[in-house]
Amino acid sequence: QRTHLKNICLQYQLYLLLKHHFLYLLKNETGLIIIFLCAYVPKTAAGHCKWEEVLKDLERIKTSKDIDVSLYTANTDEDKECQEPIMRCFFLEMNVIVQECYIKNCSKTQYVVNILKNGNVNLENNKVSNTNILTSAKCKECEEYEEKNFTEFIQSFVKVIQKECK
Repeated sequence: QRTHLKNICLQYQLYLLLKHHFLYLLKNETGLIIIFLCAYVPKTAAGHCKWEEVLKDLERIKTSKDIDVSLYTANTDEDKECQEPIMRCFFLEMNVIVQECYIKNCSKTQYVVNILKNGNVNLENNKVSNTNILTSAKCKECEEYEEKNFTEFIQSFVKVIQKECK
């Protein structure tokens, strides 16, 4: 969400600049460069991984000593077709971590909550289509994966997200 807000702010500033000086900008070389950048910047921003904020927060919580749970942990070498159900599984297990943090008053609770919020936004933008439902039928359910400790869970989660970002 933070990255999205930064993009909106940048685009709005460029919009204001163009709105007030559009005709003047068309008359000189600097103006044409600015117009080109306005057209180019949103495309380059979209090229960043949409999971970047989640990755940052995962890095922040991976060393937490407050969190001591066993979690269903998907394999990182599953079929590409199963990537979305795997991501959903990781975020379901993040709910368990949030509950653990609320009970134990973890020092990293806000980062865990951020992971869930940003992840849910990204998953919501990736609505499951009918074809995905058919392919996910051959994918494992979350509860079918082996339970692993928090550290192994986070390591696997990071690997899965890094695959998504490639």
